[in-house]
Amino acid sequence: MLLAGAGLYFFLSSSSASTEAAAEGALPEGAVNTGHTFIFNLPPMIVNLKDDAEPKSSFMKLTVALEVANQDMMLEIQPRMAKVVDAFQVYLRELRRSDLEGSAGVYRLKEELLRRVNVAIYPSRVESVLFKEILVQ
Repeated sequence: MLLAGAGLYFFLSSSSASTEAAAEGALPEGAVNTGHTFIFNLPPMIVNLKDDAEPKSSFMKLTVALEVANQDMMLEIQPRMAKVVDAFQVYLRELRRSDLEGSAGVYRLKEELLRRVNVAIYPSRVESVLFKEILVQ
């Protein structure tokens, strides 16, 4: 009886795991389903910050995720990710270390990245830009 119960448990757990894997298999690489929205993870970006006054260079490492409303939107923007990364790189290379100071600087960065991603993927739309990591050195 115990063996039959254990066998049934393993059978049911493996079938639900394969169902979840099949559902997630339809998502692009780097995408996560959070239930109501989908999160698309971008690769980390490392850029030189512009600073004419400092002889020593400053760098920023930024890891960003994009939140989209549904899976169709995620699949629609997937082919345009190169344009998004390019738009981000062009903007980030013009930043100074002083532009990123305080919560107001981070908020302005977030809003500008959101604007740029939506321009790059128009007519599709990203709901928000989520910071996973911001490191200025």
